[in-house]
Amino acid sequence: MATTVDYIEFVCEQIRGVGEVRYKKMFGDYMVYLNDKPVLLVCDNTVFVKQLDCIADKMFNAEKGFPYEGAKEHYILDIDNADFSKEIVLELEKVTPLPKPRKKSAAKS
Repeated sequence: MATTVDYIEFVCEQIRGVGEVRYKKMFGDYMVYLNDKPVLLVCDNTVFVKQLDCIADKMFNAEKGFPYEGAKEHYILDIDNADFSKEIVLELEKVTPLPKPRKKSAAKS
């Protein structure tokens, strides 16, 4: 089951006010960006975050799961708790680098 548009918009609404929030559809699910940095992975109407040291203490009791087959285990974020979710994405945004710009391939003649 892929993530619904209603759900991804709810996720973005929960973290609004901490910076520029946008999402991008990827392979039937979504990546949520904060200030152009990828901070949340939303698959099957579930919000996943990487298991990083900067949030380990805060996410200690969080459920864990795999967003898709072959992925590393992630924390599952309780997106219903808006204040906590904002706290987590702000921590993630601090340590997440901006994605490298894609190089345009040379046009073949």
